[in-house]
Amino acid sequence: MALRPNPTLRQRRIGAELRRMREQAGFGGSHLARTLGVTPAQVTQMENGKTGVSVERLRAIAAACMCANEALIDALAEMIGERGKGWWEDYRPSLTTDLLDVAEIESHADRISTYTITFIPGLLQTPSYAASVFARAIPPLPQSDIDLRMAFRLNRQRTVRSGTTPYTAFVHEAALRMQFSGPTVLAEQLKTLIRDSESSGVSVRVVPFDIESLPGPSENFTYIGGPVAELDTVQIDISFGCPLFDAPAQLASYREILARMASVALSEEDSRDFIRSIVKEIESKHG
Repeated sequence: MALRPNPTLRQRRIGAELRRMREQAGFGGSHLARTLGVTPAQVTQMENGKTGVSVERLRAIAAACMCANEALIDALAEMIGERGKGWWEDYRPSLTTDLLDVAEIESHADRISTYTITFIPGLLQTPSYAASVFARAIPPLPQSDIDLRMAFRLNRQRTVRSGTTPYTAFVHEAALRMQFSGPTVLAEQLKTLIRDSESSGVSVRVVPFDIESLPGPSENFTYIGGPVAELDTVQIDISFGCPLFDAPAQLASYREILARMASVALSEEDSRDFIRSIVKEIESKHG
């Protein structure tokens, strides 16, 4: 069987979970290979997502590694059975793999939570606001790249705007006040954010400046929920990419951060009132 030259994020995640099963059992690759009757190289290829794994092989590996987590095994079996190409694959020749990975994992998410401190969450940005954010990249992006990223962003937003994937956005007050392209664009973005917050499946919670302590890190992050907690993923925004993390300790840490965020953020209705007050302030100052 030919090796996959570019395994998808889901294929790589299946492999990573197989590796985690093996390591938790205390087995080396050679030990598992002997148990399965394959070569160590084949075990490595499965764990890297370079070669496919049947549901039968998955269950054989789980049994060999004494994994009794049936919910996880069933979820992985369902992932193995997925067929078809995602819409993001059309962008593979033009965009980086990390951007494609984010779209893929969002499309399969059971729920999504974000925290942003520098800008409105990307999945809720208006076209004008998003274009102004992209235009401030250093070094500057050519207009063709901005247009490409805009089209990609609008496709990603369908996950939230369809109402099928529950979405919670914790937005720091700093992000509500940050201007990327002047007061008019910001005011329109905030009005759209209010409307989105009233949509089914979308929750917007403001984290104001005056809370006693800010829980968690200072970077923007997204927590993508899977069918079981073990298949959750955290994505962090940095200047040169959007890395993904799925180690159990990391997931537990960010779940705690989100729980604390929920305890200090304003309620949904109070958040809408807060955003309206900022819009009123902008329009009175610049209207």
